[in-house]
Amino acid sequence: MAALTASEIRARVEGDWNRIVELLSRKVALRSVSAEGITGEHMRRSAEFVAEELSKVGVDAKVVQSHNPDGTPGAWEVIGSRIVDPNAPTVLLYAHHDVQPVPDPAEWDTDPFVATTVGDRLYGRGSADDGGGIAIHSGALKALGDDLKVNIKVFIEGEEEMGSPSFIPFIEEHAAEFESDVIVVADSGNWAADIPSLTTSLRGNTTVDVTVRALTHPVHSGQYGGPILDANTLAAMLIASLYDGNGDIAVPGIAADEPVGGLQRDVDEAGVRADAGIVDGYRLAGTGSLAARLWTKPSLTVIGFDAHPVDGSFNVISPAARFRLSLRTAPSQRPEEAQAALADFLRAHAPFGAEVTVEPGDNGMGWAMDPNAEATKDALEAMEEAFGVAPINQGQGGSIPFIPELQRIFPDAQVLVTGPEDPKANAHSPNESISLPGLRDNVITEALLLAKLGR
Repeated sequence: MAALTASEIRARVEGDWNRIVELLSRKVALRSVSAEGITGEHMRRSAEFVAEELSKVGVDAKVVQSHNPDGTPGAWEVIGSRIVDPNAPTVLLYAHHDVQPVPDPAEWDTDPFVATTVGDRLYGRGSADDGGGIAIHSGALKALGDDLKVNIKVFIEGEEEMGSPSFIPFIEEHAAEFESDVIVVADSGNWAADIPSLTTSLRGNTTVDVTVRALTHPVHSGQYGGPILDANTLAAMLIASLYDGNGDIAVPGIAADEPVGGLQRDVDEAGVRADAGIVDGYRLAGTGSLAARLWTKPSLTVIGFDAHPVDGSFNVISPAARFRLSLRTAPSQRPEEAQAALADFLRAHAPFGAEVTVEPGDNGMGWAMDPNAEATKDALEAMEEAFGVAPINQGQGGSIPFIPELQRIFPDAQVLVTGPEDPKANAHSPNESISLPGLRDNVITEALLLAKLGR
């Protein structure tokens, strides 16, 4: 039988469209906030809903509770399979069913847990991240139906928004159930709602806690100020020493990469400035393409600083200051290597000989796509056929630590990172939404990809 054409798949998706949107709307209403307890009854109900929906499209799906590394109960996960031919390629489809919390519903223009269509976007918490990924998998499998020519395995995680503490033990425990030739991670996004993208890279991440001490106890600033600098000032000087005059990181041993697969289009500065709310006079730091600065070059952020509040402050020289640094590492660099280089630099550049101690934190490896893999070529072809325009690949400055771990556990699998988000999605923020035309094209893309892999 001849392979399905793009127009035939599109017609099937159009015929199934109301079901896909209804699935996503019902998923939003489940309030699957893992921060309220990954073992909670609300998370079990969320997993059961996803398993039931996947069963409707031919997946033998079930809900399984994972276990944390210490043996305590973990998240409610959805796993399943659909085997069409033992000799056919096998594709693992990943998404997650947990969502971010909503600290203040008043910041939303709509009820965050009632799916609401405004124009061509559907609003609601988890509509894009990652209910959209679940809808894509369901819609693609429904579109192919009995024409599916690859074996399918699914893993819909229940704790991604909490850092996936039981992810690796769970995968290793079920390695035989997840072993596959291609892994599709539908938890990223596109260049725009109407321009598709493969995610080509993810930065890694490492943290350190730094304490700068000049005194054993506080002293009066009038009596000792001048020759003795307060610890907050010394900490600021130490932080400033991490950068050169252009704002690039100046720490030997911290690597920088260029965009994986080459730069097709640089990131628009005006869009970044508008989306981030950058004040008019601020000049963007660093050198090189904006894409490289956002995706593949390292970045440092002070994410915490212990200091006396302004209210109630008085005239003493603070003896010590403590701050936390988050280092986003180049996709190719081992995070522990970058962490060691950062710690060595901080200790070696103590201002005026102050005492500097560095406590290492957690590490997460980055990831880079194989631009020459057959699955990559199939995905790019599928995107262009579905969206009608050539894809513009993009890296992501953030980290998804489980992706390199998947690659480690399944070294022969080709990993593709796709997803339903776009620059207007507001994932993790108020007024999260998903483009409905973009979702439709994403469903068609995945169906076309599975059809191509089946050849």
